[in-house]
Amino acid sequence: MLLKIHPANPSQRSIQKVVDILDNGGLVIYPTDTVYGLGCDIFNAKAVEKVARIKGIKPKNADFSIICHDFSHLSDYTQPIKSSHFKLIKKNLPGPFTFILPASNKVPKLFKNKKKTVGIRIPDNNIILEIVKKFGQPILTTSIHDEDEVLEYTTDPELIHNKFKKLVDVVIHGGYGYNVPSTVVDCTDNEPLIVRQGLGDLKL
Repeated sequence: MLLKIHPANPSQRSIQKVVDILDNGGLVIYPTDTVYGLGCDIFNAKAVEKVARIKGIKPKNADFSIICHDFSHLSDYTQPIKSSHFKLIKKNLPGPFTFILPASNKVPKLFKNKKKTVGIRIPDNNIILEIVKKFGQPILTTSIHDEDEVLEYTTDPELIHNKFKKLVDVVIHGGYGYNVPSTVVDCTDNEPLIVRQGLGDLKL
């Protein structure tokens, strides 16, 4: 299903449709403030395994992140954050960043790597933030890649739908996406470290 949702003023009826799909273990492709993402309920192991299969990886080897709605939501899924790191995160979120942080016990084992960390996103995108808010818990996020040698990420949601319609339950059409992913910042040590420069320029 291709579901059009207005990016500036998302319809609550459409948002509820997506939440119902997530509640039932479905897979959703959605817009962010960077590339389109593929996600599901982080607590539904079968759904997480389906996402891993689409990506061609084993769940335990996956480098999935989670999308939170706001800072109080974020703090539920991380261990206490150093004040200097928290200031940095607050300065840059919502925005095109993934922050790697020590995971709390609320994060399912499938998401924790050997270091017991988790990637956290709060995208600057009304559609996905409204979905996560209404869903009441984070959702998995992983980028939609393309086999094209020139463009690594598909930006047109209709093309994404044509490619993934048999693999996912809904593709949200929220306008064209970007073809540059988020900037990834590791905040597990004393000094934050940019491990991938993406769309976001980190404000220090």
